[in-house]
Amino acid sequence: MKEFKFKINGKDYEAQVAEQDNGVLAVTLNGSTYAVEVPALAHHAAKPVVHAAAPAAAPSASAGKPAAAPAAAGSVTAPLPGTIKQILVSDGQKVKKGETIITMEAMKMENAITAEADGTVLKVRTSVGASVNQGDVLVDFAAEAAAAPAAAPAPKAAPAPKPAPAAAPAPAAGAHAVEAPLPGTIKQVLVSVGQEVAAGETVVVMEAMKMENNITAEFAGKVTAVRVAVGDQVQSGQAMVELA
Repeated sequence: MKEFKFKINGKDYEAQVAEQDNGVLAVTLNGSTYAVEVPALAHHAAKPVVHAAAPAAAPSASAGKPAAAPAAAGSVTAPLPGTIKQILVSDGQKVKKGETIITMEAMKMENAITAEADGTVLKVRTSVGASVNQGDVLVDFAAEAAAAPAAAPAPKAAPAPKPAPAAAPAPAAGAHAVEAPLPGTIKQVLVSVGQEVAAGETVVVMEAMKMENNITAEFAGKVTAVRVAVGDQVQSGQAMVELA
């Protein structure tokens, strides 16, 4: 089990992360435990995807009431349990790939749910303040069909595998490291060496489970080292920024 202490919007949090079977992490945050599926650890990790909806089952003559109809063309689902904070789209609205359509709070972090393709919102199926579970349908979505290419391109040679990154050096004596709370990809690095930062200030933005998460400094101080760059893959507990 790994333990972390960090600060979000000026509030202190403690988290314990223990790896379970089938790529599931047991994350205990301030006494509450969540089961989190991580793409880097399992073949079938949860993530917000636009996928074809299953066809509606024929109604049974003995059923007391008809089953609710599934999304007509596709859906965006909740990647993990949380609370809806903002809904940024409405029925009939056209959106672009990567555009944020909903923000939700999960594990005390605000996460952006984005469209996986250009398309149109058919129906919003949640509301601000609603508590949702993993897999709940948030938005019915119709993706635009991609135009067929004029001709199939010639196959490209597979790129050479990247060498494994060297192990990061240990933090200097007296330094405070800002660590990754879970595996993910660095989207933004907002500080540089020599910069003064305040406690609670965002220093790195990382994407984990298809959601963007703001990683903040637990302590005020001066940045002595930045150990990650945009696009880097990081693991849970990896030092990203050092403060003195």
